[in-house]
Amino acid sequence: MASGNVDYWAFFADDARRTGSALYARLAQGVCGDDQLRALAAHAKTGQPHANVLFAAVHFLLMRGAQHPLHDFYPDFNGGHMADGDPFPPFRDFCLSYREQLLPLITTRVTNTNEVGRSALLHAGFRVLAREAGAAPLHLIEIGPSAGLNLIWDRYGVRYTRDGAIASEIAAGAPLVIDCALRGAGNPPSGPAPAIAHRLGLELNPVALTDDDDRDWLRALVWPDQGARLSRLDRAIALFMDVKPEIRFGDALALLPAALAAAPADQTLCLYHTIALYQFSREMRARLDAMLMEASRSRPLWRLSFEGALEGRYPLSLIAYRGGEKNARGLALAHPHGTWLEWWGEE
Repeated sequence: MASGNVDYWAFFADDARRTGSALYARLAQGVCGDDQLRALAAHAKTGQPHANVLFAAVHFLLMRGAQHPLHDFYPDFNGGHMADGDPFPPFRDFCLSYREQLLPLITTRVTNTNEVGRSALLHAGFRVLAREAGAAPLHLIEIGPSAGLNLIWDRYGVRYTRDGAIASEIAAGAPLVIDCALRGAGNPPSGPAPAIAHRLGLELNPVALTDDDDRDWLRALVWPDQGARLSRLDRAIALFMDVKPEIRFGDALALLPAALAAAPADQTLCLYHTIALYQFSREMRARLDAMLMEASRSRPLWRLSFEGALEGRYPLSLIAYRGGEKNARGLALAHPHGTWLEWWGEE
C-alpha cells in the first residue's frame, strides 16, 4: 500500500511495473492525473484497492463482449499481442462510455484474487513448518482463501529454475506445475509434501466457482498481459472442483476461535494467508495476533504469512506460537504472484 506522501495511483503504477505489467503501469499512470477516472474508481467499497477494482471491472466487461477499440490493447484477447500506441486514451474513453455498466461492478465487487502461483511459495514454507513441528499431519486454516485454490497447494507441482535451468522439481507429473524462478543462492526445500489431515478456509466474500459471474470476475482480476496466470487459474479451478475443501463464509476473526478449538490435538495446527491482510485494519491485525497468542497457551500453533510490505517487498514469514509467546522469522522474499523466490533458508 502507498504510504506517506506517495499518491496511491503513482504507487500502483510503480508496483505494476515492478511486477511485470506494462499495460497496468501505463493505465495507472494515466488515471493518476485524471480526476474523472479517479472519482469513478473511488466508488469502490471501503478498504478495496481502487486500481484493482476499476481495472478488473473494465476487464470483466471486455470479457463479456463489450465492443470497443480498447479490446485490441488487451493481450489475453489477441493471442498475447497488444495494439501499437498508447492504451490510456482508449481506456479512458471506455470508462466514460461504459460508466453506467462499470459502476455496479465497482461498488459491489471485491479484489478476491486467487493467485495460484503463490502455492510455489507455500510448498517451501509448509515444508519448513512441518520439519519444525514434527511428524503430525497438518491441520490447515487459511484466512481469505477467495475461491480456495491455494487450499489445495499440495496438489500442484512446482518447477524451480535458476538462470533458465531446472534447479529442483516437486511432483513434476502433477496436472498443474507452477514455474518459479529462484533468485540468489538459496534453494527452497523439496522432497515429499507433508501429510495434510484437514483443510478449512475462512472467507468474508465467497466465490462460487459454479457461478458464471463469480468465475468470470475471478478471471477478470488476472492482469490481461499475463496470460500464463489466466491459463494456470483455469487449470486450478478444474482441479479444485474435484476436491472442494470446506470454506466457511463470514468474518475470519469471528470464525477463527471455533476453527482453532476444533483442531484435533494429534494434528499440527497451521494458520496461513497470502496477501489478504491488507484488507485488515491495524486493530484487526492486532486482534488476530492476540487470538493466536492466547490459543498457543494450550497448544503450539504455526502461522505462515505472505503479505506485502513497504517499498514493494513481499516477505514469506513463519511465526511459531508457543505458551503465549511467539517467534517470527523471514524465510524468503518473493514476487506477489509467485513468479520468483529469493530463499533465505530455514535459520
